[in-house]
Amino acid sequence: MVLAVCAVIATALIVTRGGDEEASASQAPAGTTAQNGYGQSGTEGYGHSSDAGHDTGAEGSDAEAEGSAAQGGKAERSGPQPVTEVDKTFLVAVRQAGLWEIPAGRLAQTNASSEAVKRAGLHLMDGHSKLDQLVREDAEILGVPIPDQATPEQQGWVEQMENARGAEFDRIFANLLRASHGKIFATIGEVRAASQNDLIRRHARQANQTVLDHLEVLEDTGLVDSATFAEVEEAVTAK
Repeated sequence: MVLAVCAVIATALIVTRGGDEEASASQAPAGTTAQNGYGQSGTEGYGHSSDAGHDTGAEGSDAEAEGSAAQGGKAERSGPQPVTEVDKTFLVAVRQAGLWEIPAGRLAQTNASSEAVKRAGLHLMDGHSKLDQLVREDAEILGVPIPDQATPEQQGWVEQMENARGAEFDRIFANLLRASHGKIFATIGEVRAASQNDLIRRHARQANQTVLDHLEVLEDTGLVDSATFAEVEEAVTAK
């Protein structure tokens, strides 16, 4: 009887120990698997990050390539710009205007009787001196030859003013210069609108502001005849 009980107890101990060992054995691989999984996750994680880094690098390279292409396109667009015959004619006209209107403005200081005419003369001297400097600079940059003297017609206008004094000078000055400025004003707008050259557009903008100022101070003299306006209208409409 005692022997039977001992046998049962021994069997129970064996069964219990076997279960503990199996439990330990099953826990060990689970721990190993978790460790390997973390390491693998870490490796995969870094590997993925590394791959992502390469992908980003590739995308960055593509972006840089596109940027370079864009810059190349921009550089190409900002290369030599066309200078048309209209552009060249415009520069010549601005140069010739200064060559007779600056002397006309100077004459107004000595030959005019009207303070408004003298004031207009000062505006002409100042505005065309600045434009003349600009036109010489732009002409040199663009390789456009410009004249050193006014046209024969313009020289004739200066001679008229040289031989006039007082009220006669005032009338000649106001009408000759208002007619000239009115005609060129329309041309400046056409050049500014159509030119493909940055320098010409800049020059036309400056010329537009200058000529507009001169139109206004000439009109302020109160001496511009209706015939002068009609002459300008006919010239502008003919274009």
